[in-house]
Amino acid sequence: MEEFITLDRAQFRNELEMLRGKSALEGLKARVRSLRDIIAGKKNDDLGVLAAEDEENTVRFKRSVLLRELDQVLEAYTLERACYYIKRLHRSLVATKTNGINDINLSRWKEYDHIITDSLWIIDRRDTSGAHLGWYWGNFIPQIPHQLMLRYTRRGDVVVDPFAGSGTTLIECRRLGRHGIGVELNKEVAARARELIAKEPNPYGCTTLLETGDSRTIDCEALLHAAGVQKAQLFILHPPYHDIIVFSGDQRDLSNAASTEEFLHMFGQVVDNITPCLEDKRYMAVVIGDKYARGEWIPLGFYCMEEVLRRRFTLKSIIVKNFNETTGKRTQKELWRYRALSGGFYVFKHEYILLFQKK
Repeated sequence: MEEFITLDRAQFRNELEMLRGKSALEGLKARVRSLRDIIAGKKNDDLGVLAAEDEENTVRFKRSVLLRELDQVLEAYTLERACYYIKRLHRSLVATKTNGINDINLSRWKEYDHIITDSLWIIDRRDTSGAHLGWYWGNFIPQIPHQLMLRYTRRGDVVVDPFAGSGTTLIECRRLGRHGIGVELNKEVAARARELIAKEPNPYGCTTLLETGDSRTIDCEALLHAAGVQKAQLFILHPPYHDIIVFSGDQRDLSNAASTEEFLHMFGQVVDNITPCLEDKRYMAVVIGDKYARGEWIPLGFYCMEEVLRRRFTLKSIIVKNFNETTGKRTQKELWRYRALSGGFYVFKHEYILLFQKK
């Protein structure tokens, strides 16, 4: 885990202001070296910049990021450039800049290297900590809603998952301080999910609701009102990949759709039903994979993308995520490789996270 260091805000700010007043580059660098050694734990704090965690008027930095910032000052060839880097560090200390839809402080953007910004996500294994037991066949990895919430919500915002399944999204809502509303068609699955969600700590006191029902027809507005809010700030949809896994015998279940066309129609009904509950200019993510049937690759992900784009949405990103091996495929790698070689196709190793913004 990344190590943080706690500094006395006023003393550290005074130190930076003093550095900016230096008239000689070498004198400035000598002082920065001393400061860097203190931050790195190589010498005693004779400058008084360190502080205890529980003291008032403190600021926390990622130690590695702060050290890189100081190294940049030490690598400067001119006094002007060194002072520019110090000014930038000073600004990150006193200013908070956000884009209005998340809690990322852009004045300290280098500290957010745990947030993915590339369109290719390689995630080796599923997070199984806490209530994330991975018991439900077809659930998605918690890292997906975790990343999406960090990018597209702020603490206290509302996230809706109309295919709640085992409650993965709602568990992450509790961890990150977001209110979570889920809808699950299968009452047995919903009951088990509620038990696990209740076991997850709720340090921010967030509301978490999991309703049993059909997301095509359920009163989404009433669910929001039950949570004490008017609109949601993020939708995360992880529908069945048509009939790859049949989740129930309920004909309202998208996995029981008789054809691709019917699946897309039912999926579109879900989008139509919930869209009015999403705040304008906020985001919806659809996690979906393709399928293979009767010797033909069915681009289910792109079909779903087209369905959403027929509504009031703009496509913002197509993210490709590596597909974790299922238990069956893990034990039959050679069989699947033989099938691919003989059948002229490629074994599925990816799925999509389609990101849309409501117009």
